Order: sequence, then structure tokens, then C-alpha cells
Amino acid sequence: MTEDPTTTALLGGLAEAVEKLHALREIVLANAVMCGEIASPTFGEARLVRFLCDRFIESSLQNVSTDEAGNAIAMLSGRRGRLGRNILLAAHVDNIWEPGVDHTVSVYADTLVGPGIADNSLGVAAIASMPLILEHLGVSLDNNLILMGTTRSMGHGDLGGLRFFLENTKVPIDAAVCVEGIQLGRLSYSSLGMNRGEIIVQTPEEEDWEASNRSGAIVELSRIVHRILEIRTPNEPRTSIILGSMMAGSGFNVPPRQAILRFEVRSQAPGMVASIREQIEEIIEEVNAERDVTATLRILARRRPGGIPFSHPLVRATRKIMQHLDIAPVVMPSISELSVLLDRDIPSVTLGVTTGDHKHEFNESIHIAPMFRGLAQLAATIQAFDACLTDEYDQ
Repeated sequence: MTEDPTTTALLGGLAEAVEKLHALREIVLANAVMCGEIASPTFGEARLVRFLCDRFIESSLQNVSTDEAGNAIAMLSGRRGRLGRNILLAAHVDNIWEPGVDHTVSVYADTLVGPGIADNSLGVAAIASMPLILEHLGVSLDNNLILMGTTRSMGHGDLGGLRFFLENTKVPIDAAVCVEGIQLGRLSYSSLGMNRGEIIVQTPEEEDWEASNRSGAIVELSRIVHRILEIRTPNEPRTSIILGSMMAGSGFNVPPRQAILRFEVRSQAPGMVASIREQIEEIIEEVNAERDVTATLRILARRRPGGIPFSHPLVRATRKIMQHLDIAPVVMPSISELSVLLDRDIPSVTLGVTTGDHKHEFNESIHIAPMFRGLAQLAATIQAFDACLTDEYDQ
């Protein structure tokens, strides 16, 4: 791809675009609140998908549908129609919160507060609002824009919704933008290698714990954790072992028979994640051989490192847009939807819409004021991708 001269032309109108988008404040915030107040745990996204499809229909988009994975899909046709190329604009609709959680979103003068509002209700709201945003800014695309709310992204979902779509769609995807509610300034164009897993420790049945002098599954799992922490990880390329959660026990005086550790191994170095996984497998095998417990390792998700260059025309255009909006780029690799797209050699970036606080806490929040720069960034990036694809097509 070569950068189209029109990319430079759109930069001059970015300040005006930010001001224009203030007129859509109530609509965007209403979409964000509605998305936030609809429970959408992984594998339970159907209600939010219906809401998103309703918004697509209201925007007169074409081919509004859901697929077998439950993804919400629609198309904003470009001027080239069937001869045009296809840009995917995607945001994951699932979040970490279960239906029993109070999903009320509180609206204040400067913030929205509620579980999931940052990850990823605002991202979904941006997708729902994008047809209106482009219309309000007077933007008409040459190529087709496919808008998509992806399901089964988090945890055990392992990006299943987007994987299914890419494996089964008959529409070729030529470039993509992934949308996250936060953080504004995020610029991801590469993916980390990653293994996400669980270690489950079970102790044998015992009627008299005091007589047997057993200490329970927590202690046995703690020994495994100590061994994992001894694994050496290089600082460059960046590599980390993240111990996310430990679950065990139900009281003060009953040693638990089962304990579960959830963890992730991440690395920018090819082969490093596999090497660390093999070391963890050896630890588990040794524990099973030496101790009277059963330890099991389950790998729930895998990613391969990859990406497009910093100098790629799409990355370069995105950086210029951020610069003109006074958004400081924070380059970070991704393990989310972007990794699936890059795995299929689809040039893609991930962007954030606004700033926020307390991600994955009950008082998760987003800041309203920076949102307009984030939405202008998103609209301009779509225009830049459109221009690059048109330029390549015409050569």
C-alpha cells in the first residue's frame, strides 16, 4: 500500500471535526449507557447484539445480520459498491461482568461510571454511532465499511466470534480497525505471543484432615507458584508471566481439596512463550510424580507474535492523525482481536476512544471530554484507510 495524498488533505479538517462531534454528544452517551446497562458476559451477549443490530437498522445499513457465532454484522456501502474493497470496524461486545452484577451506569457532568463502561461499552457505542458520525462529518467512503460487534472475545471465549467470522465470511477483509473504549492514545499494530491457562490442584479425599496432617490444595498450589516465579524471563524482548487469580476454599478451618491458578505468559520473542509453557509442564509433571496430589495444566488460549511495520502506510497515517489531534501515541502490542487479524495478514490497528479509570472494577469510568477527539481520530483513520485502499486499487 502507498499513502494516498488525500490522507494529508483530511488532516487539516480534524479540529473542525472535533467541534462538530460535540453536537452528537447525547446520542453517543445514550448508546454508551444502553450498552453498559445490558449484561453481556462472554457467551451471553445476545441482548447486546440485538441492540447493536437495531442501531444498524436505524442507520439504514445493508446486510444487517448475526452469524452462527452471534456476531452483529452490517455494511455501509462505499461508492465503488461491489467493486470496492472492505474495511472492518470491530469492537468486542462481551465483558467480564456476570448478569447478577448491578449494571447501572451513572452519568455525571464529566464521566460515565459503571461496570464495563470502559471495556467495552464505549467501544460498542462508537461502532453503533459511526454511521451517524460519518454522515454528520460529511464523509463518504469509496470502499465498504463492515461494522461488527464481536462475541466470545474474552477469557474462555478466546476471540471465538471474530475467528468464526474470518473463517466463514465470503467477503474479503482488506484492512481493519479494532475499537476499545480506553485508552485514548493507544496504538497497537502488533500482537504478543501468549498462552492463557489454568493450573488445577486436587488433593486426595481424607476423612480426618487433622489426623492426616494435610495442609490442603492452597499450600500445594503455592509451591507450584513459587516454582513458576523462579522461571527466568528476559527483559528484552519483553516477556512476562502474569499470575491473575487464585481460587480455593470456602471457610476458615477447612483445608480445600481443590485450588485453581489462572495465569498468562506473554512475550514479543518468537518461541519464548512455548519455552516457558514447557517449563511449567515440567513443574506439573514433577509435582505429580513426587507429591500425593493431582496437578493439571490446561491451556485455554494461544496467540502468536506478529504485526505490521511502524512504517506501514496505515500505521503512518494513523500516527499523523493522532499528532494533528494532540494525541500522544502509546505503542503497545495486543493479545485481543488484532492478533486474529494480523494472523491472517490483514493490516490492522487497535485504537482507544477516550481516557478512563478503574478498569475491571465496579466503579469503572470513562471521561467524556476527550471522547470527541477519540471519535474524530476513529473517523479520520477510517478515511485514511479508505484512501490508502483506493490508491492501491487504482495502481
